[in-house]
Amino acid sequence: MSLNRRDFLKIAGITALGVGAASAFEVLSGKQLEAALKAAPLTAGKRWAMVVDTRKLREEDYHDVITACHTSHNVPDFSGTKDEIKWIWAEPFENAFPDSPNEYVKPEVKDKPFLVFCNQCGDAPCVRVCPTKATFKGEDGITMMDMHRCIGCRYCMAACPYGARSFNFRDPRTYFADKEVPNREFPTRTRGVVEKCNFCTERLAKGLYPACVEACKSNALIFGDLDDPNSEVRRILRANFSIRRKPQLGTDPSIFYIV
Repeated sequence: MSLNRRDFLKIAGITALGVGAASAFEVLSGKQLEAALKAAPLTAGKRWAMVVDTRKLREEDYHDVITACHTSHNVPDFSGTKDEIKWIWAEPFENAFPDSPNEYVKPEVKDKPFLVFCNQCGDAPCVRVCPTKATFKGEDGITMMDMHRCIGCRYCMAACPYGARSFNFRDPRTYFADKEVPNREFPTRTRGVVEKCNFCTERLAKGLYPACVEACKSNALIFGDLDDPNSEVRRILRANFSIRRKPQLGTDPSIFYIV
């Protein structure tokens, strides 16, 4: 087994969290190292991607996946489309894939709701238009948001062809004023900033899968490194026909759908 420095330090950090004052270098040996690797199933990725196998999705998966995402990121449940904040949601086929009109699409596809989120585009138009660089690309391909730098101009919302961004017209913290914040490890936002799915980058940093992937009991969400020919996402994509949302726009989405 070989580990690069980044992977070793990541595992060392995770292990150290569970051993108190003991040195990570004292712990990382033999079976303990093997256990640490199992606790951190992911290592570094050059371009993270997700495959949604719609054939496997069950009715309860939609609730489980959306709830896991929104709970993990303290997304407020404001009613009404104007104030609504959403990182993952479901759309009918004709809304998710408006560029694929076909009256002969089989009913089990046409009538199925499709999970949609930020497409983590390879060439993200939202990044190009952000005047403060609050929206930027990470080294692992994730389109990131620095909400402290966001000035609320909403240029990114206008540029995103997938409607994947939400603007905080209301202060999300007021929603949690009389409630327990679901995840105290993830910051709540303020009024006047934009937010969206971040592929659970805070979990990836710990070697964990995104919350939605972990919550999907049918294993319909497959996550991995698109640049790694031996990754699970590449294996699935080689074996199945897949489609992406609005590919003609040239944004190079990192979300693939098997129908």
